[in-house]
Amino acid sequence: MFSRDVGVDLGTANVLVHVKGQGIVLDEPSVVAIDQVTKQVVAVGEEARRMLGRTPGNIVAIRPLREGVIADFEVTEIMLRHFLNKTIGKRFFGRPRVMICVPAGITSVEQKAVREAAEAVGIKQVDLIEEPKAAAIGAGLNIFEPSGSMVVDIGGGTTDIAVLSLGDVVTSTSLRIAGDKLDEAIVKYIRREYNLMIGERTAEELKKELATVFPGGRQKSTDVRGRDMVTGLPKTVTVHSEELREALQEPVYAIVQATKSVLEQTPPELAADIFDKGVVLTGGGALVDGLDKLMQSELEIPVHIAENPMHCVVIGTGRVLESPEWNKYRDRGRRRARR
Repeated sequence: MFSRDVGVDLGTANVLVHVKGQGIVLDEPSVVAIDQVTKQVVAVGEEARRMLGRTPGNIVAIRPLREGVIADFEVTEIMLRHFLNKTIGKRFFGRPRVMICVPAGITSVEQKAVREAAEAVGIKQVDLIEEPKAAAIGAGLNIFEPSGSMVVDIGGGTTDIAVLSLGDVVTSTSLRIAGDKLDEAIVKYIRREYNLMIGERTAEELKKELATVFPGGRQKSTDVRGRDMVTGLPKTVTVHSEELREALQEPVYAIVQATKSVLEQTPPELAADIFDKGVVLTGGGALVDGLDKLMQSELEIPVHIAENPMHCVVIGTGRVLESPEWNKYRDRGRRRARR
């Protein structure tokens, strides 16, 4: 029977799907809108994201993944089924083999939840791959050679930091501090300094268009609209890039310190390789203005942003599905996952 290999980046912020031979066929927000009265799904993906913070009382927009793991199993299953039907359509009867990316620090219970969510929508075979491994491959690093490579993958819910060699992770850590925590930090700062309530979408836009994390970085200002916490009325304030640098300092430095910690645990020979090659940043968080410069200053080694950081993880899954080298390591990974 016809089947097709599919790579899925089941991210906290976005779900991306890569179909073997076609490339990336879907990139949509991990959001599902549900009518609480009828329990019917109103929208999934981009259409549901536009409803965040703007729904009537009977409709709730849910993000079923939090901090890189499944927070709502049933809604995750609905979302995954919708995206797979949308991308492979009638070919879905072929019960494809699916590879799903998971955070490096995921527990066996969380791994089981991901597998069960995929199997519940009719997947024949489910393989899991650690996100930093997929990100490194998607960024063009040859992790199968006897040489050290280091990747920092900053997604929506988790930051995965890993040193890789000979096709496997040598040292790694996973932080539940990433894009969402940066957005939260901006919301808290605006509330504290201006008594102004803003939503997640506004905070994310400020992070992308205004924020900087490096001293002397982007110098911009913009008007921010929200609800005054004192009067309850709409209010507009002007916010500068330098203010958001202050707002983001704590979560950003947590990522920098975690990267230092992984480097300190790295064997000397691999550390020397990384000093020559540098650290590669992937994920949406890599695009925060000045982050590469800040990390280079703190780590005192070269830091590079991957060519296509937002898509590195799902591109990596696609390459893995087609890679003969991967077969050498799959059985070992499965045995380790079962222990």
